[in-house]
Amino acid sequence: MLIWFVVLYLLASIAIGLFAATRVHNAKDFAVAGRSLPFPVVMATVFATWFGAESIFGISSTFLKEGLGGIVADPFGSAICLVLAGILFSRYLYKLNIITLGDFYRMRYNRTVEILTTLCIVVSYLGWVSAQTKALGLLFFVVSDGAVSESTGMILGTALVLTYTIFGGMLSVAILDFVQMIVMLGGLLVIAYLVAGQVDGGAEAVISHAAQAGKFEFFPDPDPWLWLAFVGSAVTMMFGSIPQQDVFQRITSAKSARIALWGSVVGATLYFVFTFVPVFIAYAATLIDPALFGELLEQDAEKIIPTLVTQHTPLIAQVFFYGAVLSAIMSTSSATLLAPSVTFSENVIRAFVPDMDDRRFLLVMRSVLFVFALLVLAFALNSESSIFEMVESAYKITLAGAFAPLVGGILWRRATTQGALCSIFGGICSWLLVELLIGEASLVPPQLIGLVVSIVGLVAGSLLPQRVGRPTPHEDIHHALHHRAAAETHHAADHPHQH
Repeated sequence: MLIWFVVLYLLASIAIGLFAATRVHNAKDFAVAGRSLPFPVVMATVFATWFGAESIFGISSTFLKEGLGGIVADPFGSAICLVLAGILFSRYLYKLNIITLGDFYRMRYNRTVEILTTLCIVVSYLGWVSAQTKALGLLFFVVSDGAVSESTGMILGTALVLTYTIFGGMLSVAILDFVQMIVMLGGLLVIAYLVAGQVDGGAEAVISHAAQAGKFEFFPDPDPWLWLAFVGSAVTMMFGSIPQQDVFQRITSAKSARIALWGSVVGATLYFVFTFVPVFIAYAATLIDPALFGELLEQDAEKIIPTLVTQHTPLIAQVFFYGAVLSAIMSTSSATLLAPSVTFSENVIRAFVPDMDDRRFLLVMRSVLFVFALLVLAFALNSESSIFEMVESAYKITLAGAFAPLVGGILWRRATTQGALCSIFGGICSWLLVELLIGEASLVPPQLIGLVVSIVGLVAGSLLPQRVGRPTPHEDIHHALHHRAAAETHHAADHPHQH
């Protein structure tokens, strides 16, 4: 029965996604949904994109082992990232009418900076999307009671998500995110209610037990090296996630800059609050059956919640739960497959074929999406990292190589192309050297060293005598893009059949 409910839900999701695909007529519809999304959809797609496998399985299992301080990166860093990105992108980038973050790097600096930062962004998605793929494999394994192996589940899940994403792009993703957010919220709240009823004393007893066990201790001991590790973990998600195409896509797909800002802020708030529902469910499991879930905590903590639901809740609750989990993983998977594919197509391939017409460019984006999905699947099948580790490590490269040029380019008028190049090379090289040569033995987190060197490189490279051509000033960027937007509008009016 459960398997059939899951199959029906998957078929319904694919049908909705393919229906939305009928409204995709050009590359802009595919990449940013034609910049037409209302506030509820923007808020839902911000929430649904980030509320993925790590939010249900990764954060909860990490909390059980390390307490509140262990999840400083996510949801604390992630929620702050979404708020900061909403402010930055809606105030400074929304009006530029661009498709990707790489477009900004090119307009603000030059083509070389565009390609280098785009490659950083695309590579960073490998870990995040692989985490979702791994979670889909785990889900199919549990639902089928082992009849479908985790590897087969990964392949099946990738094929399902790819089916509607490759046709509908951002429009399909956004509409499905709205539907899936409702299923997620309802499903997990039902499970939390049922689980609380199985603990003597209810929800209050679960929270009190966690407090007495020291799980709510957030800040580390007064040791400078522990604090550096704590800060390094926090800023990896907080700042490293800002130069990400999926965040940019959701915000700039809004109807207006105001909707872009508040959609991001409200979506971030909802995300932060709701990530503690799976944490509550997982901790309650350790009180319901300490022997079983204590053993799972040591062996494979990410299976605690699905095992609890399968063994301790009725069928209808399992249907709600697996619908919620599928919604969370599928929404994140589709979004994180789409974002790097659009970025690579727009900022790398198009750089070498600038005269490509819209129809060919749409085909290129879909082809890149297919290839990237295969790469992600191969990575997930061969990775032994946990879901939380895969997500947390995904943002180190963008923290070291793309964050400083983005924020400096927006907020500091004196930032130059030479400064951006020094920032990218300095940040990436220093991070990689420490990561490869010292690794976990480093007292200072390698990505934090990369961030500091990247910022120093941007400032020093911009203030020293310039050997690279000066970047386009802010006023010229706005002027140029205003004319480009006007030209696109004029072209659409003259050739309505192409749009």
